[in-house]
Amino acid sequence: MATCKIHSAHSPLCAHPFLETFTTRKRNGVMKVSVRKAKLSEPNVKKANLCATRRERLKIPNYSDGENSIYHISQFLSHPSGIEAILNSKALQSYQSLDSNLYRCILPQVKLLNFEVAPVIDLQVTPTAEHCVVEMISCKFEGSDAVERQNEHFSASMRNNIKWEAIDSEEFLDVDVRLNLVLEIYTQPFAVLPPSAVEGPGNIMMQALVDKLVPLLLQQLLQDYEKWVSQQRKQTPSIP
Repeated sequence: MATCKIHSAHSPLCAHPFLETFTTRKRNGVMKVSVRKAKLSEPNVKKANLCATRRERLKIPNYSDGENSIYHISQFLSHPSGIEAILNSKALQSYQSLDSNLYRCILPQVKLLNFEVAPVIDLQVTPTAEHCVVEMISCKFEGSDAVERQNEHFSASMRNNIKWEAIDSEEFLDVDVRLNLVLEIYTQPFAVLPPSAVEGPGNIMMQALVDKLVPLLLQQLLQDYEKWVSQQRKQTPSIP
C-alpha cells in the first residue's frame, strides 16, 4: 500500500483548497484508489494565497487526408503518445500510471539551499472528443526529513483545460491554465507580516513563471503532434 497527501481544490480560483489523504492499494493486480478528508496542520497559521492564470489560442495544422479524420488532435490526445506529450514526459525523471487517467510524475532532483529535492506530482488527464482536462491532484517534495516536513505547510492545485474548435474550416486550440498555491506563513520574520506582503511578490513570480512555461509546453505539444501524425501515416497502408 502506498500513501501520500494530496491537496485538491474544488472551490473558485484562489480559494483555500482542502487537504485529503490519497491512498492506493494494489490487490490481485488491480489498483484501487480511495480518498478521505484531512485537516490543515495549523488552522490558526497565516496563509498566503498565490494565483496565476494564462489563456492562449493557437492554430492547429490540418493533417487530415481528404475526408480522413484519424489525425485530428482529439485522436492524438487520447493516444499514449498524446498522454506523454501532455505530461511533458521528456522533462521528467520518470512517470507511472496509478489508475485510469491518473499519473505520478517524478521530476529530476534539484538543489534547494543545502538540500536535494525531488518534486512529485500526481496528474489526472481526462481526454474526450471535445476537450482534454489536466488536473494536478497532488504536489509534494521528496528528500530529507526536513524537506518532507515542508509538505505540511503548503497546498497546490492546477487545472489546464484544452479545447479545440473549427472556425471557417480552420482548427484552433484554446488553452486555459489556472494555478493556485497556498503557503503557511510560520517562519520569522514573515510571520509578523500581513499575508499581502507575501502574496504581492509571490503572485508576480508565479505569473511570470506561467507566462514563460505555457507557450513552451504548447510549442512542444504541437511538435509531438506533428511527429505522431508522421508515424501514423507510415503505419497506415496507402489506398491505391
